[in-house]
Amino acid sequence: MNLTFTDRVAVVTGAGRGIGRAIAESLASEGVHVVCVSVNPASCGAAAESIQAQGGKASALAVDVANKEAVAEACTQLIQEFGGVDILVNNAGITKDGLLIRMTEDDWQAVIDTNLSSCFYWCKGLVRPMTKKRWGRIINVSSVSGISGNAGQINYASAKAGMIAMAKSLAKELASRTITANVVAPGFIATDMTTSFQEGDVADQVLATIPLKKFGSPQDIANMVTYLASEEANYITGQVFTVDGGMTI
Repeated sequence: MNLTFTDRVAVVTGAGRGIGRAIAESLASEGVHVVCVSVNPASCGAAAESIQAQGGKASALAVDVANKEAVAEACTQLIQEFGGVDILVNNAGITKDGLLIRMTEDDWQAVIDTNLSSCFYWCKGLVRPMTKKRWGRIINVSSVSGISGNAGQINYASAKAGMIAMAKSLAKELASRTITANVVAPGFIATDMTTSFQEGDVADQVLATIPLKKFGSPQDIANMVTYLASEEANYITGQVFTVDGGMTI
């Protein structure tokens, strides 16, 4: 299937590495102008430069997604520059794992702010022009942890579950404006964020829970996100797509 994109502009948060960068590159390969967002100017800059070197359209925007004022300013800047954003991919995330009895309030709040509150900030700042255009795609990159929970990750799992509920609610709020909101929930994906799971006994234990017996790649997630962002996904909204090798069957 050839996916259809017509003069679209996308914002991808956490685009400096891993899954976010793969998503940015995938959308750019379809002709989308991708704004690569990261807290690190060097990483989002490198992602945008890589896309440009391959003939794609991209720009970099260094923003701390957990800072509501910074996100609001970025959204205003993007609307002024592009007239609006068509595709919003909320992918930025961090982990600060620990059991409940050892988890600090700071570690709880940091993960909630970066992974969940950031989605609210970006949606709040970018949805209005979508409603005027009567077209838009919001895609939250959650996690299977947000579906099944995970010991030692109550902050992360709670934030990722919140991203799912947010998308389902947005799907109902925005449907009349032909704006869809969906979720992609990765399982164990081989990135620098999951290096501790990729070797030795831990890897064997993890792989035992995956029917396909392998880790996913960032491109596996990017493929699903790109499809959901396309014209071909126009009748899909409020859904959660697990890309996890069968973990949550």
